Amino acid sequence: MAESTYIGGWHVVLAALEDGARKPSEILLQGGRDDERSRRVRELAHKAGVPLRVLSRGDLDLKAPELRHQGVLARVPAAEMSAEDVLDAPATPDRLVLVLDGVQDPHNLGACLRTAEAVGATAVVIPKDRAVGLTPVARKASAGASERIPVVSVTNLARTLEQLKQRGYWITGLAGEATDSLFDADLTGPRVLVMGAEGEGMRRLTKEHCDALVRIPMAGRIESLNVSVAAAVCLYEAFRQRRKPASRR
Repeated sequence: MAESTYIGGWHVVLAALEDGARKPSEILLQGGRDDERSRRVRELAHKAGVPLRVLSRGDLDLKAPELRHQGVLARVPAAEMSAEDVLDAPATPDRLVLVLDGVQDPHNLGACLRTAEAVGATAVVIPKDRAVGLTPVARKASAGASERIPVVSVTNLARTLEQLKQRGYWITGLAGEATDSLFDADLTGPRVLVMGAEGEGMRRLTKEHCDALVRIPMAGRIESLNVSVAAAVCLYEAFRQRRKPASRR
């Protein structure tokens, strides 16, 4: 039987039912609810043929004690996508991949997924070791993005970057010691954006596989940004550059 996990919260569960790549095998709903969101969950579960059980608040807490589930849980497959799902696809100019090198905090991972989904990124790549995985807390922090954007867990991040480069991607890494500004960098075309871990940044081998290193310009006295904030700045700069100019009438 495939390994599974619980996700919780209205945004996350509704996203899994509406357009998630992995359909839930079961929905658990807190008894006594008859609001718009609970009716929507019931409706979507019925349409998708997903079994729904009504439980007490206490029983929901026991099912997923680490989650603030808000009265709804869904059981989903725990496995992320394989590297081949991303690597085997053509490196077309619209493809944008976010790589997180050793992010430890599930809230940071969730926030990165949320921004990556918002800008239409192709996938998010994370290492299997020495990094947080797609845990229930990370899924909850993503506000539904974890069910909409592919998350790829790889054994060897440096090798994956090399494979992406061979397939036509350009690799741009964020590093505090870089001399080039993010705002002067070309982030168009098939692009990989690499962010390092909280505090430590990218590992040496990861840096060596980047085609370019850039920094986020800052005018204040703070030396660095939280990784999820830095990822948001970089992703939206890529999004800005890659937008087609609006036609003039």
